[in-house]
Amino acid sequence: MSLIQAILIGLMSCTAASTIACLGTTVGNYTLNRPLVASLFVGLILGDVPGCILVGMPMQVMWIALVTPGGTVASDLRAVSYIGIPLAYVGAKAAGMDLAGKDAAGLASSISAMTGVIGITLFYGTAMMNLIWQHIGWARLDKGDLGIIGKVDALFPLISHFVLSFLPVTLLCYYGADAVTEIFASLKTDVWYVKALITVGAVLPAVGIAILLKSVVTKTTDLIFFAFGFALAKSMGLTLIAATAVGAVFALINYQLTMVKAGGGGAAIDDDDEEDI
Repeated sequence: MSLIQAILIGLMSCTAASTIACLGTTVGNYTLNRPLVASLFVGLILGDVPGCILVGMPMQVMWIALVTPGGTVASDLRAVSYIGIPLAYVGAKAAGMDLAGKDAAGLASSISAMTGVIGITLFYGTAMMNLIWQHIGWARLDKGDLGIIGKVDALFPLISHFVLSFLPVTLLCYYGADAVTEIFASLKTDVWYVKALITVGAVLPAVGIAILLKSVVTKTTDLIFFAFGFALAKSMGLTLIAATAVGAVFALINYQLTMVKAGGGGAAIDDDDEEDI
């Protein structure tokens, strides 16, 4: 990875982490920081969009239900996306893995878990640095300096993101990519500890699906529909887009049946009223 590529990835990380540059967390944290979206931009920078998307897909499944309630962060997706995807990509390529294969997916999931932990430090470090700016702002306000409000709200947080987002991501991508390439180029994937790393990583996306089901399933019987969907997609060999289309059709049918049922009940009541009259 060249220094220019590492700098561009660092800029993407810094931009996606900044609510000012991204017009809020909806565009930033909940869009550009998501692995599937970030893999597109990382792929454009590294010159292999399909390959980076294949690496980002298992990461997206793993963290598909991740939210940040009250500022509580289980894993920082900024680091997962802009450190994990480049390093997993160069590592899988160096090891000669098929990017669409199970080994590459397991490696990507394992690296995303590790980089996510690194990202937590960067996330809370940024928050603590912003508290320093707030303290300075209150001190200046007590002295009647109203101009400090805009600086504390817009300018100073950009410094925090530069120091604790741009620099770490750029340095880790630039120096880490060479180290990962050297390690995986000489690493045998049939060694037990490499197999263990890949196997554990392959299981991790199931955790993301489980968290998603926990947040959307309200009744135990709802799991029947999910099981039916997975079984149908697997038996028919559907792609993600095709499975989405089939799911949309079933959702439409369910909606129409619900509306017909509601309308039918109302019509029956009207008929009874007419007969009574």
